[in-house]
Amino acid sequence: MSDETDERWMRVALEEADRAAALGEVPVGAVLVGPHETLLAKGHNLRELNADPTAHAEIVTMRDAAKARGLWRLEDTTLYVTLEPCAMCAGALVHARVERLVYGAPDERFGAVETVFRICDGDVLNHRIEIAGGILAEECRRLMQDFFRRRREIQRSQKNIDLPT
Repeated sequence: MSDETDERWMRVALEEADRAAALGEVPVGAVLVGPHETLLAKGHNLRELNADPTAHAEIVTMRDAAKARGLWRLEDTTLYVTLEPCAMCAGALVHARVERLVYGAPDERFGAVETVFRICDGDVLNHRIEIAGGILAEECRRLMQDFFRRRREIQRSQKNIDLPT
């Protein structure tokens, strides 16, 4: 797909990330696109809301697409996500046989595609994923930074509240 197409779909993923932030979730959004640029599913982090440690944007999106298709194999698809996937999500991408991954910001702490680990590159894997990173990276990074800055400010203000004795 072209850079223009990748940016367009990443903007949809950013909209999903904004939805996550509005719910108090870490702002990560994802979009799964099929052949002929067909939108198959989109989603965002729901870990807090669902009390589910696996409810990352990528997993939520792939589950919805697989359920709608009636197939767990997501061949011939591209997943767009605002943050480089973690180990769990990178493994799920391989198992679901997603053809292409496009991510926004690299994750310096938990990135398992290119930054910290390279889970999708294993020689023993039966599936390879085409990877494109850094699409609208600054916008994706800024969204995360702003979210965590606001969260820290709220936590500080709550600590500074004088409780009646």
